[in-house]
Amino acid sequence: MGRVGIALRGCDRICVNDVEFSSSLDGVDWAALQATLAADQFDNGRTPQEYRRSHERSHAVVFGRCNGRFVANGRILSDGVCNAYLVDIWTASTHRRHGIGREVVTRLLATVPGQHVALFTDDMPAFYTALGFRPQHGGMHHPAAETGPLTQRGAMSGRLPAVEVASSELRV
Repeated sequence: MGRVGIALRGCDRICVNDVEFSSSLDGVDWAALQATLAADQFDNGRTPQEYRRSHERSHAVVFGRCNGRFVANGRILSDGVCNAYLVDIWTASTHRRHGIGREVVTRLLATVPGQHVALFTDDMPAFYTALGFRPQHGGMHHPAAETGPLTQRGAMSGRLPAVEVASSELRV
């Protein structure tokens, strides 16, 4: 499904150097993040408070802003030893193909050296393959995810193919 672009004044001709990246949760306007994701059709029904809680409980986060407005977001979950999981990787549809998403993923992977990193994607396998990820067949999911509060609000959908990379194998 195609995404509808969002208008971001002052950021129409952008490169990765125009984006301010941050891993700090201090001063994040969670309502603005949620509204921006929803406007770009990258919202799974979480409230601003749920976005805050999701980010607070992550191993690492990266936000990308242009002129103070969100243009990128990503999180990584980790057990701190050998397994990690990329989540909520997003670049504003109007800002794609400028290295911003690559920068978000690279920064997140740098926080989990030597760990196996998995993710699910339904529409961006070429992007992740270019970053060194490869398909991982045999993945499974538990149906509890299909009966949780996000599903009840209509936010979760079917299964997505898994891809995995060991962070030590990343070629950027």
